[in-house]
Amino acid sequence: MSFHRKDGHQEHEREESLTHHDSTSSHESHTYNHQQKNREQKSYFQWLIRFTTSALIVTVLLLGATLALFKFDLLSSPNSNATSQSSNSSNQVGNVVQTSVKSDISSAVEGVQDAVVGVVNIQQQQQGLFNSDSSQQNAGTGSGVIYKKEDGHAYIVTNHHVVEDAASVEIVLSDDTRVEAELLGSDVLTDLAVLKIDGSNVDTVASFASSDNVQVGEPAIAIGNPLGLEFSGSVTQGIISGLERTVPVDLNQDGAKDWQSEVIQTDAAINPGNSGGALININGEVIGINSMKISSSQVEGIGFAIPSAAALPIIEDLETEGKVVRPHIGIGTVNVSEVPANQLKQEINLPQDISAGVLIAEVQPNSPANQAGLQKYDTIVAIDNEEVTSLIDLRKYVYEEKNIGDSVNLTFYRDGEKQTTTLELAEEQSTKSQAVPQ
Repeated sequence: MSFHRKDGHQEHEREESLTHHDSTSSHESHTYNHQQKNREQKSYFQWLIRFTTSALIVTVLLLGATLALFKFDLLSSPNSNATSQSSNSSNQVGNVVQTSVKSDISSAVEGVQDAVVGVVNIQQQQQGLFNSDSSQQNAGTGSGVIYKKEDGHAYIVTNHHVVEDAASVEIVLSDDTRVEAELLGSDVLTDLAVLKIDGSNVDTVASFASSDNVQVGEPAIAIGNPLGLEFSGSVTQGIISGLERTVPVDLNQDGAKDWQSEVIQTDAAINPGNSGGALININGEVIGINSMKISSSQVEGIGFAIPSAAALPIIEDLETEGKVVRPHIGIGTVNVSEVPANQLKQEINLPQDISAGVLIAEVQPNSPANQAGLQKYDTIVAIDNEEVTSLIDLRKYVYEEKNIGDSVNLTFYRDGEKQTTTLELAEEQSTKSQAVPQ
């Protein structure tokens, strides 16, 4: 019995043990399955993330490649605006585009560049203080423009100041050939001079266009020999910056402004040696003769050229007459504003309320002024009732409004009294290389 109970107890314990064991095994199995399921889910999500990331990267790369190919196609298309605007021609070979860099500017220059020459001013120089012998040497170089070839000769326009005081002049052609030049005439007021050379070696003649048709902002190209013949044929590009500019100039280098040049303003570089060279338009036509620039550390890109419309009549006069025919009064003058106040009061006896006008410093013999009875120290304040405040006013009126043989009425002060007189303008007497007219 005991045995039976014992066996039964043991059996019960064994059964309980087995039951407990089965319960433990079931719990462990459940835990294992749960962990395995978690691992599978985690693995799935990791795979999904990797797949999504890879897909995004591939998509971005494909999109970038597509855009790059599209951009390359736009840039390399032979029909694109960029290519057609920046070159005259394009030849496509495969995916490579060959372009020409020739522009409208280079085409314009090509047609006229050989007509722009070097002008060498050769002057006499004394050998020593007590030696009467003299020698010739280059005093400076400038530029010139061949404007005509006729009867075996070529004609060149340059600046007056380029050939001023020259004993002789040489022309250096575009192929470096040197030719002796004859000075036909020179005009200080317009700063123009005309030369003639043998035309055997001249093949190119510049074409002129009217500067009256030029507009502000259009291209302007300057051609010349800046700083000498070493840089002959130099080309600078800019625009027309202004028209009908009036620039006061000192013609006789006495420190007083005695004329106003009417010029074209450009920002194309005009340096020493460019004087007398060509200012051309985009068609390669001469619209001006380079003349001067404002030289200052505070100023950049302000150069001036004599307009072709103003230059051509002067060129014709210098070529045919050797001078510019103008009317004149026949006086030497000084501006009242330049005379000390005490001298005006004590010596001239000019009324104190007169602060501007033209004081006569000299009356030329047999001149219109002499015949009209004008005297030294007379002070001109009006011409034909037009106010005269300076010599520039007087010259502008006589040269631009009157002709030889016209009569003018002058209002002037003498010994403090206001008077008038009438005179007949005569032809100005001058040489080929004109001095400053009065």
